[in-house]
Amino acid sequence: MCAVKVLIIDDSALIRALLTEIFESDSRFKVVAAAEDAYQARDLIKKHNPDVLTLDIEMPKMNGIMFLQNLMRLRPMPVVMISTLTQQGAPVTLEALEHGAVDFVPKPKSDGSGGLESCRQTILEKVWHASRANVRPKATKREKEKLVEEAKRNNSLIGRKCLRTDFLCAIGASTGGTEAIKEVITCLPENSPAIVIAQHIPGTFSASFARRVDNASKINVYQAEDGQPIKSGCAYIAPGDAHLKVVLAAGSYICKLDNSGPVNRHMPSVEVLYDSVLEASGGRNTMGVLLTGMGADGSEALLRMKQANCVTVAQDEASSVVWGMPGHAVKIGGAEKILPLNRVASEILSVAFR
Repeated sequence: MCAVKVLIIDDSALIRALLTEIFESDSRFKVVAAAEDAYQARDLIKKHNPDVLTLDIEMPKMNGIMFLQNLMRLRPMPVVMISTLTQQGAPVTLEALEHGAVDFVPKPKSDGSGGLESCRQTILEKVWHASRANVRPKATKREKEKLVEEAKRNNSLIGRKCLRTDFLCAIGASTGGTEAIKEVITCLPENSPAIVIAQHIPGTFSASFARRVDNASKINVYQAEDGQPIKSGCAYIAPGDAHLKVVLAAGSYICKLDNSGPVNRHMPSVEVLYDSVLEASGGRNTMGVLLTGMGADGSEALLRMKQANCVTVAQDEASSVVWGMPGHAVKIGGAEKILPLNRVASEILSVAFR
């Protein structure tokens, strides 16, 4: 098997050297070049035809976002952003994912303190999966118009139908999930069923993510709070540093946050969310949707939901950035339906209304 060709783009000589050392310590990778700015990177891409890029956000001459926009328009390819994991860095990193970046990793401290070394496995894992990702360029104007048309069709789909009592839809996602979730939620009308969401995302990013989806949607989107009532016409996104559970209290669903530690290496975990929904509902009027993401978090729990007669859906391979979580769910028989991303919202509505 040929090694994955990596091009590193960062204006810091120290970061370039440290990243090079990280990749060259793993035989799966080969660093073909390192660029200190976007213009140098452009020439090196033509020369070396890399399989994946690591890209800094703040660079001289042209910042990473502008470079990414140009790249995805002219030569789409897998990109992993080198991001500052702070509240201030969240909006620009989410913007990078919107423009087609596959994933992001922490921006290490360049003070020789070993900050990058502690991120070694995360960097290797994310760049490896990114190199095999299904890169989705930023939507064209026509594709955006189709989403608007889909939202209108979904609104007319429910017509005079009634929302099933206490209907609840649980969505899980990881790599590629921020944009996938946004696409699903923005296609839902304001009188949609209640949605609870577990997306693998850092705690410093989840509030910004929730606001970003809320601003683009007809329904109300929140970062879930402990004890918050779950209502129709609303979506609740798990904080990036806690599990989101659904519990039944006085006949109504509420959000319960749990900081007990990672499950399947993740907190929030999709498995924790699905299992809590199943326990609270008993499988009645409940739906589980598993979207793009690497690994297998949530797939076994989706199977348990299916076995309890919940409706279960997995995103198909063609529309997934990484067909890990939904792919494993399909493999073990946990998905009742396998759908492209652009049909997920209408499927939620067709199940929720009668």
